[in-house]
Amino acid sequence: MIEWLLYIVLGAGLGTMGGLFGIGGGLIAIPVLGALFGLDQQVAQGTALVMVVPNVLLALWRYHQRIRIELRHALPLALCSLLFAWLGSIWAVGLDAHSMRLGFVGFLVALAVWNVVRMFLKVAPASEQLRYPWPWLGVLGSFAGAMGGLFGVGGAVVATPILTSVFGTTQVVAQGLSLALAAPSTSVTLVTYGLHHSVDWSVGVPLAVGGLLSISWGVKLAHALPERVLKGMFCVFLVVCAVMLAYEL
Repeated sequence: MIEWLLYIVLGAGLGTMGGLFGIGGGLIAIPVLGALFGLDQQVAQGTALVMVVPNVLLALWRYHQRIRIELRHALPLALCSLLFAWLGSIWAVGLDAHSMRLGFVGFLVALAVWNVVRMFLKVAPASEQLRYPWPWLGVLGSFAGAMGGLFGVGGAVVATPILTSVFGTTQVVAQGLSLALAAPSTSVTLVTYGLHHSVDWSVGVPLAVGGLLSISWGVKLAHALPERVLKGMFCVFLVVCAVMLAYEL
């Protein structure tokens, strides 16, 4: 019972961060489960997805209440990410755990570097309208879905910086669309990991309960923070996650 309460509290913290950054909490849950709980990379990713899936669905609903997410943009992102997340997750469960962890650290470092660089690039003013429609949204959904399926993060963490820098959206609009992309991809990835026995349900379920109790606070905070502050926090967040996992290699 005490362990469940601890997992719920941990899930609440992860859920708040997931709502804040529009990623469902999985990106931080994976290094925590790997570094602090000793789970191998695939099991850490699968267990984190138990929390991520309901968190993503709730966060998507909350974002849609505040900024209406355009179906014509969300649909191609969601459909393409669904297919490629399934392919990525099938690949992931067959890889060596150490190689997976090394790849995940490299993935986080690359994301952090890209996010830092784009903070100093001169770009056109952000807008709620996308610069590029279909088929480029399908390309983004495919790439983000594949990365999400491979690393168990839902693809939102990949899609958000690309939507802001390449497609020219605001950070909040990008996070809302990324959640629409992540909802189907995280679900199919969780099913794949579960079928391959790469999920610790006794840890994942209480994490999910805690996340559901707190993710709305993260969404509310995301809308209250200045754009540049939110981007800076996201970069620091990625670096911390990479350092946590690199320490375990």
